[in-house]
Amino acid sequence: MKQIFIQIASFTLAFLVLFSTFSFTVEKHYCGGLLLDVSFIGETKGCSINMDLVVSPKKKNCCKDVLHKFEGQDELQSNKTKKITFEKEQFLLAFAVSYKDLFVINELKDISYAHFYPPDFRQNFQVLYQVFLI
Repeated sequence: MKQIFIQIASFTLAFLVLFSTFSFTVEKHYCGGLLLDVSFIGETKGCSINMDLVVSPKKKNCCKDVLHKFEGQDELQSNKTKKITFEKEQFLLAFAVSYKDLFVINELKDISYAHFYPPDFRQNFQVLYQVFLI
């Protein structure tokens, strides 16, 4: 399950980098306020109407081309390593050592009392010291 999650995450990040650097243009051709043609790849086709015949000399051309340009990143940002000072080095070392010590597994030793015998008491201590439980 962990391996599948790592593969999905790396695939997603690769597409993110690809599409962040990807740029494209959308060209639209309007004629008389109506959208006639949209092109994502090349140039739009102009009007099939000859505008010189339709438009009088006093009016200007009613057709216009609109260009939307979506630019991606040209260069990917790279992080430069900063100089590590002595204080930062001390902190990182202390953090690493304390973090490592959090996960120390104490191994329990198998202590066997098979060869241990209790001492022989020749006297009864309760009677000797006169200590009795009531």
